[in-house]
Amino acid sequence: MPPANSFYSFVSDGITFRSTEAMRSRLTYAPLCGKDGTSLKSAITPFLSGDIKVDKGKYLTKPSSREDLREPVRNFFTNVAGKGVVSFDDEPLVGDGSYVEIGQLWQRLVRVFPEVGLEIQATSLIPVTGEQLELTRFRVKNVVYQPVTFTPTAVVPIFGRALVNKHDHEHVTALLKRTTQLAEGVISEPTMLFNEEGHRICSLIYYVFGCEGTGATPVGSFPTVEDFFGEGGRLHRPAAIYEHREPRLLSDDERDGKEAVGALRFSTTTLKPGEAKEFVIAIGIADSKAAAQADFSKFASSAAFDDALKANDVFWIEKTSAVLFEGADKAFSSWMRWVSLQPILRRIFGCSFLPDHDYGKGGKGWRDIWQDLLSLILIEPGEVRAQLLNNFSGVRIDGSNATIIGEKPGEFIADRNAITRVWMDHGVWPFLTTLLYIDQSGDVDFLFEEATYFCDPQMSRSMEKNLLWTAAYGNFLKNKSGAVHRATVLEHILLQNLVQFFNVGEHNITRLESADWNDGLDMAFHRGESVAFMSMYAGNLLKIADLLENAARIKSITSIKMTSEMALLIDTLNHPVNYNDAAAKKARLFDEYFKAVQPEPSGVVVDIPIDGLVLDLRTKAEWIFAHIRSQEKITISEGGERLTWFNGYYDNEGVRVEGKKNDRVWMTLTGQVFPLMSGLAGKEEAKEIVKSVRKFLRDNQSGGFRLNTDFGLRHYLSMGRAFGFAFGTKENGAVFSHMAVMYAYGLYHQGFAREGHEVLRSLYEMSAHPNRAKIYPGIPEYFDSLGRGMYHFLTGSASWYVLTLLTQAYGVRGKCGDLILAPKLVAQEFNTKGEARVICQFAGKRVTVTYVNPKGLDYGVYGIDHVEVAGVRLAGQKIALAEICLPREIILAGSSAVEVKVFLS
Repeated sequence: MPPANSFYSFVSDGITFRSTEAMRSRLTYAPLCGKDGTSLKSAITPFLSGDIKVDKGKYLTKPSSREDLREPVRNFFTNVAGKGVVSFDDEPLVGDGSYVEIGQLWQRLVRVFPEVGLEIQATSLIPVTGEQLELTRFRVKNVVYQPVTFTPTAVVPIFGRALVNKHDHEHVTALLKRTTQLAEGVISEPTMLFNEEGHRICSLIYYVFGCEGTGATPVGSFPTVEDFFGEGGRLHRPAAIYEHREPRLLSDDERDGKEAVGALRFSTTTLKPGEAKEFVIAIGIADSKAAAQADFSKFASSAAFDDALKANDVFWIEKTSAVLFEGADKAFSSWMRWVSLQPILRRIFGCSFLPDHDYGKGGKGWRDIWQDLLSLILIEPGEVRAQLLNNFSGVRIDGSNATIIGEKPGEFIADRNAITRVWMDHGVWPFLTTLLYIDQSGDVDFLFEEATYFCDPQMSRSMEKNLLWTAAYGNFLKNKSGAVHRATVLEHILLQNLVQFFNVGEHNITRLESADWNDGLDMAFHRGESVAFMSMYAGNLLKIADLLENAARIKSITSIKMTSEMALLIDTLNHPVNYNDAAAKKARLFDEYFKAVQPEPSGVVVDIPIDGLVLDLRTKAEWIFAHIRSQEKITISEGGERLTWFNGYYDNEGVRVEGKKNDRVWMTLTGQVFPLMSGLAGKEEAKEIVKSVRKFLRDNQSGGFRLNTDFGLRHYLSMGRAFGFAFGTKENGAVFSHMAVMYAYGLYHQGFAREGHEVLRSLYEMSAHPNRAKIYPGIPEYFDSLGRGMYHFLTGSASWYVLTLLTQAYGVRGKCGDLILAPKLVAQEFNTKGEARVICQFAGKRVTVTYVNPKGLDYGVYGIDHVEVAGVRLAGQKIALAEICLPREIILAGSSAVEVKVFLS
């Protein structure tokens, strides 16, 4: 449990939290958004900083990167008669009673200004009902024993254009603005969308509207930056406030072509002791003035705001209630409610649109979308199948893929920065996600659904270009007869994994290409190789073989239909390649397969015998395992101790990366994680990995596990940009949550439950550290060298944390549609009653699994004694096994909520 002086503390509902510490941090923020990716998205701080936007083309306020959070955006100036002006940008006084309270998904900021006798609250949210607006209700309360007279002004500068215009033609695009003053507030309407490649008419308006809690409109507005802030004023000190100016209607010349601001002046009010007054402000985007007024009218009173807040609570709490964990640590259970929210936030935000994520331009990365679906399969299972199928249409016929998936079905982008490149790990994730979906659902038929292939000029995994391709051809691959080429999901999966068996470098290891999971390894295209991910591809080949055999049994089939050229990659159907000959393998891929299918395949479909395909997959996988074991083990002596682990990479000079160099140990966590996850490492090898990781990669101060040791380099140009980062930051030796969680998964998978628990627990304790983390509940992308959580909320580590905790630690997972219960909980995870409970979705039911461990036994000591479903003991059980399988029919036969109790002894 976090210490009493934690950065935050949960309130009684176990979800909402409060923080006084955040009031001293300008860089701590929370996300706000609507229900899907087309909605308004915001970042908001305890000082009301942070931007508001829909996508890269529609920023309502100026785009905010991390350091921009130090400047105010939304504000509420309160001019108190005889006492001065206060605002939300003012620094709170120590012990003044100010705090921030955050729920799902709303923020309530409570500021106490003893110098003027007021408490002012600001509660902010984005409605889940689809309107493109952010709402804030300001509540001003008299907290002294004398009447207080004040004049309030709500302020939001309106940027009203694209992300690029923050630094590109910022003034020129301001000249396009036409600003209107209305009774409700201010509208800014650009005449066109500025783009030197071709300007377009703008059909959007940006607005700031407001009213009193009773619905009364403001007394006036200041519609331009010049009018409100003045020639010498600043965001912190507007001239209109400090020079006591009254609002007026500006002429067209004074309003148009100027930077706009929604500064709304409300009537002067006197509050009696204990009395309060409320104001509702909407910051929005709409298609027209009438649409903006209609949207605002739905929320233009305190009562309407309360309804929107309640709707938000219901919507988001339902989302994060899909998987609930209950054990010994209540604070951890509450923290997991926010971790469970993070994959949903990634579905909405992608990897962009929060202050730390200022490199994004929208869309969702290939690896990201597949890994986010891992937890969405567990949290929102009903919404996943169509997304899975759509995503497979991003695969190219060469086994690579489009790197960005758009908002619309079938919308793919080769690269967000229009750079020709290929990530070599991308073929791993679609199968892992599909396997989880099939195991949870039993939907084997999904493998035989058909999807298209993505097509653009890139061929042969970026080594060639199709100069005949044009935009008129489109992004759907056609066959030689001119028809759009379609193939099963299974073929797409096989293609992505088989290609990487042949796509090898000089050490007969899969080529690193433009990078793997670690985007920072981006300078080893020609000779770089990834041992880590070759092992993962081998693990996939084994699992695909198992899945094929199960599918054949379930569907009573002996063959599958595939594109005829795929046979070139299946050695049991073809003249076999000498697997020890790297050049021969590469020739099979580049000189035979790629030439056969590029620029277009024949369109001929053939029957492939399943037994021969399964044999081929297993033969390839076993060869990879044997090859890596014989060639890639590192053994050194350190302090008289013998330590062994796996090399993860070769660099662009063809040099092995890991080992002992110049009296430094070079080691990566990635190189150990995937041998564990894939099954390449046996029990003894796993023990050696655990020992070496603990010795070299565990940070003794934080307890976290670093991504790599300190290589002692200013740069490593034959490997990647990562090593130019300061050690302990991002991909150079930070505690990188995603890889750490996958390390935990691999440890659980190998039966090292206590070690896996230690890794998961370390990430939780680092995230909740009262002095160092400085983030709200949830898991960040990484922790920097000082322990600060960085790139919060939008990280794939959240999906893997939920997945690992549910399917490995709690051991609740599917297997071809049946329910497996295989607990790997350690003794301290059970509560004082000896129970640990998880509530999850399975077979369309809400299933509660309670493990009962009355003797407080540890993992490795207890076994499953018997199981009760809906209070009825299953017949014929006295088993003391590590796991048990409940047929899907047992779950389906229950009510909508199924209670399962597992007794351990």
